[in-house]
Amino acid sequence: MRTIVAFALMLAAGPALAATGADPTWPCVQRKQPHLSLGQLWTGPVPDDRIAELARDPQIDALAARLEQRRLPMEQAEAAIADFAAQADDARLTALMVAIFNKIEPDRSALIAGIARYGQSQVDLARRIEERRAAMAELEAAADPDFDAIDAAEEALDWEQRIFTERQQSLTYVCETPVILEQRAFALGRAIAGHLGN
Repeated sequence: MRTIVAFALMLAAGPALAATGADPTWPCVQRKQPHLSLGQLWTGPVPDDRIAELARDPQIDALAARLEQRRLPMEQAEAAIADFAAQADDARLTALMVAIFNKIEPDRSALIAGIARYGQSQVDLARRIEERRAAMAELEAAADPDFDAIDAAEEALDWEQRIFTERQQSLTYVCETPVILEQRAFALGRAIAGHLGN
């Protein structure tokens, strides 16, 4: 019970201490940042309308779709970028980064929204568990206890505690996923920027 209460309090209060203006139900150690900007990941030229149009070029879009896939090792991604850069000017290289960003950012934002819902569901579940504990205590304290009702309440409580614990154990992985996307976007941006001006 103490673990559940402590975790619920951490969900409700911890992030507020970690980052000003954070969502009070945000369950991750990492600061909640719903959206990234290209400037956080890219040190190259600032894209203009022409670059935005180039980013929709089928060749660039297809390469961006391949490069953003986390299952593609960075060594292979860097080799693909080098092959592309051999025939591309700075505008096309910048457009490639824009195309990558336009694919990764919506995925990451959707993940952040999902994690926020996850955190809220954990707070709600912790509250339900405490309510079930209180109700069970009342049943047990009755002058003439209804043992069938107590057994049913205990079974429901055990089930919700198991769900809560399993979700808590997966929290680290869930919270790391947006960070992994950010790191990949940054690494791809750095690899592309390395070919600018060549």
